[in-house]
Amino acid sequence: MQKQPLVSFIIPAYNVDADMLRECLESIMALSLSREEREIILIDDGSDVPAICSLTDVADEIVYLRQPNKGLSEARNIGIKLTTGRFVQFVDADDHLIRAPYEHCLDIARYHNPDLVLFESTSKEEKQPKTPFAYDGPKTGSSYMRQNNMRAAAWGYLFERQILGRLRFTPGLYHEDEEFTPQLMLRSERLYTTDAKAYYYRMRSGSIVNNDNPEHTRHLLADTERILEHLQSLVVPEHDRPALNRRIAQLTMDYLYNVIRRTRDRKTLEETMERLTQKGLYPLPERNYTKKYVYFRKMMSHSVTRRLLFLLIIKR
Repeated sequence: MQKQPLVSFIIPAYNVDADMLRECLESIMALSLSREEREIILIDDGSDVPAICSLTDVADEIVYLRQPNKGLSEARNIGIKLTTGRFVQFVDADDHLIRAPYEHCLDIARYHNPDLVLFESTSKEEKQPKTPFAYDGPKTGSSYMRQNNMRAAAWGYLFERQILGRLRFTPGLYHEDEEFTPQLMLRSERLYTTDAKAYYYRMRSGSIVNNDNPEHTRHLLADTERILEHLQSLVVPEHDRPALNRRIAQLTMDYLYNVIRRTRDRKTLEETMERLTQKGLYPLPERNYTKKYVYFRKMMSHSVTRRLLFLLIIKR
């Protein structure tokens, strides 16, 4: 009988530089996983030049699927549908895994039976990553979320495929990870965290985060509000509600910050606050989540300090 792969690596790709894509694939193939223990799924999301054209020498190492351009969410969803591994790892095609730290994550997966392993990332090239790496767990995803500001990026987690259930990414949504990852974490009963910087994230000038086109900004802000409404409407066990509420409050704060930074318009801010109030998302809950959260909430609560906060943000 064929052995089930330990990890399925899902790599969506759209017009990615061939050298970067190769570096991504080679970082996976360099791991201590045998060919039977790994599954590399490359979803070509309608690239102008098929990605496989530059990968003929490693074609036997990967599962390759090409589809018309449908966006990141649908590419990841197709990848999930194709997976057979016990664990799933998303990797952006222009990023890569860092061998020694990621091996540490694999050891946690092999020997501690986790639902989810949360690791660190870096945008700096480190010639000699520090070892050994510390880890903590297990704990529930809910307990982690109650005490920490979670990172939304779906590639920041190695997770057990079975905890997904029917959870998928929403097609066409900007910042789809903000909707997906909190739900994934709440499904985790055995979460481990590690300080291992196992993922190299390439800073991209043309990314969604750095795109200030007005139409793009409108789409991005509207989608963030949709995500907030969806998270708020989720039916979860009572003991999970404080964890989800913290995430919603944190995301609402980030949303208001981005309304100020991206629109630079006080009227838009006030209209946004009014809509959020009607939806039960504002005022921000009076909680001591972080110092930043406390200061932001207090300054937003009064018109005078709100104007000062507005000026401080647009001048940054």
